[in-house]
Amino acid sequence: MIVSLEEAVSTIRDGDLITISGISFHRNPMAFIYTLIKRSDIRLSFVDREPGFGLEILLKHRMLRQVRAPMVTLEWLGIPPYFRKAVENGEIDYLEDTCGAFIAGIRAGSHGIPFMPVKGVLGSDLVKLHEERGSWRRINDPFTNKEILLVRAIEPDVAIIHVHKADEEGNSEILGPLYEDIYKAKAAKKVIITAEEIVPRSYFRGKRPSINGEFVTYVVHAPRGAEPTSMFGIYDVDWERVLDEIDLP
Repeated sequence: MIVSLEEAVSTIRDGDLITISGISFHRNPMAFIYTLIKRSDIRLSFVDREPGFGLEILLKHRMLRQVRAPMVTLEWLGIPPYFRKAVENGEIDYLEDTCGAFIAGIRAGSHGIPFMPVKGVLGSDLVKLHEERGSWRRINDPFTNKEILLVRAIEPDVAIIHVHKADEEGNSEILGPLYEDIYKAKAAKKVIITAEEIVPRSYFRGKRPSINGEFVTYVVHAPRGAEPTSMFGIYDVDWERVLDEIDLP
């Protein structure tokens, strides 16, 4: 179903756990985020593997109460200033993760299973933190009796994913790196696609979409909808605007 940005944003509820597409400065659903921050009636939770600019704008406008992520980065610009301020001042509840554990959790969610085992995190102080939250649990492997870690499935309430092309049914094409966006679309309870271009359904005849329409709830036409982050093959990062919006010299 094709809807406007405003209609899509209106479906976000207070307390929802959201995740977004891309990483750091690349393919963030910024048109959606800029519309979302106009709402003053909600605060959200956020989960991702390597968020950057999109998360920073949400924090700048105090849209979040909780963040779970392994690495929050503005790449060569360093630690995102609004993220750092929010964590240091206790303005958000931040749960540090690891890349491997996040991917295990989002994979579990995408496959419809309750957890995914991982091994490399054992010995980290993060284990205790996550066990207290109920997101990880140590058990003995039933085959070897050796200790192993289970990561609970990550199932966001909403995934907002910006793509290159989508049809009215939500079949979507992403060019370039996919990151974890396919897992996110399959794991989330609701998926909002924002697309550079809306194509006829015939575009996907004989072509496998990056994201199948069966997982998609809403489609929004949003040309240049990742700006000022980049969109593979179409436009690069607008660094001047990035620096201006996060108040870096």
